Amino acid sequence: MIKHLHLLFFISILSCTNIETESPPLSETNLTILGIAQDAGFPQANCQKECCAKVWNGEVARKRVSCIALVDPQQQKAWIFDATPDFKDQWYALEKLYPGIELAGIFLTHAHMGHYTGLMHLGREAVGADQIPVYAMPKMRDYLRDNGPWSQLVQLKNIELRDLAADSSIILGAGYAVSSMLVPHRDEYSETVGFRIKNKNTSALFIPDIDKWEKWDRSILDEIKAVDYAFLDGTFYQNGEIPGRDMSLIPHPFVEESMQHFDPLPSTEKAKVHFIHFNHTNPLLQSNHPAVNEVKTAGYNIAQEGQQILLN
Repeated sequence: MIKHLHLLFFISILSCTNIETESPPLSETNLTILGIAQDAGFPQANCQKECCAKVWNGEVARKRVSCIALVDPQQQKAWIFDATPDFKDQWYALEKLYPGIELAGIFLTHAHMGHYTGLMHLGREAVGADQIPVYAMPKMRDYLRDNGPWSQLVQLKNIELRDLAADSSIILGAGYAVSSMLVPHRDEYSETVGFRIKNKNTSALFIPDIDKWEKWDRSILDEIKAVDYAFLDGTFYQNGEIPGRDMSLIPHPFVEESMQHFDPLPSTEKAKVHFIHFNHTNPLLQSNHPAVNEVKTAGYNIAQEGQQILLN
């Protein structure tokens, strides 16, 4: 039995800016978007440029780190994909939508700061959780087990490591499953995976980080065709976005590149794509920026916090 998770409600209520939805929360299994920013969030530390200054000044809303949740309101359970530095606020936002929802598990894509460090909120200094299932690939699992402070979470049984394997599925409940697929990325401490989430007749792809689509041993076009929704790496909009830094050292498919790469797809397939995981410099975080209209005019979507997608 998983205990103590409702303590997150009280921890978060003091500091959380709520994620709102435009309509009542869905009563059926769905994906809820809990964050859309790159690992360091929006605004980012030591950034006083215009993109972040408006957030520091309260003119523009903060954005939390990229995270989605598979929610089953009937069973009152949720599984989140990546434990971000904004974990406590994201869990509070989810509990506001679904009071009493239970955290049934966490799926990790890789060991970069925005994707696993939120596990710290499950430890003795915070929630003191009881055996929360954490699904991880072999190198990711070993990294958590063998390195502090994460190893303490394992030793104290705050988390229970569960094995993932590439191209295999984890069955979570009646009608839905999660399968993982290796993707090329900077794998200093772990593998990097994307996830396919399926419920009965609807499926979604979640790949917040990848180096370049051309480096993958799969066709992203075929992967988009195989699902109903695709939440894909949109870290940077274009090359040169970070002056003074060699962007080849932080490789991601620029949104402009992705749109060009996806251009052969018919409009119905392009509409499946929702870009996510935006760096603070990415103009897609600015609702009135011309780049937003360019993406939408081209037939693609931009993920939004609080967005909910029915999985039927």
